[in-house]
Amino acid sequence: MIDNESGEDYLEAILRLSEPGKDLHAVQIARRLGVSKPAVTKALRILTQKGYVEIVANHIRLTESGEAYAAAVYEKHRLLTRFFVKLGVDAETAEADACRMEHLVSPATYEAIKRFTEQD
Repeated sequence: MIDNESGEDYLEAILRLSEPGKDLHAVQIARRLGVSKPAVTKALRILTQKGYVEIVANHIRLTESGEAYAAAVYEKHRLLTRFFVKLGVDAETAEADACRMEHLVSPATYEAIKRFTEQD
């Protein structure tokens, strides 16, 4: 489990930037998140210690548990975005709000939003 929002943001960024057969480097993550390369290095050290990330020859990839965690965070992000859009929020605002709220919503609230969003 990650103790802060930024760790989850890093995992989500790595997931979204990863492409099969392509190497991922810290500078790409830094650009995506709007942070410095040293900040990425520090975060990657922590995520590696927690077993979520592997770095081999400066190539970054998620471990199996890191990928599962990142996928859950990203799914929550996508669901919240859809929920806000369904409420009438414009897509850009919905995306920004989902990015912040994905870290805060309780499991019970998330499940309720999921049920509501899946209704048509």
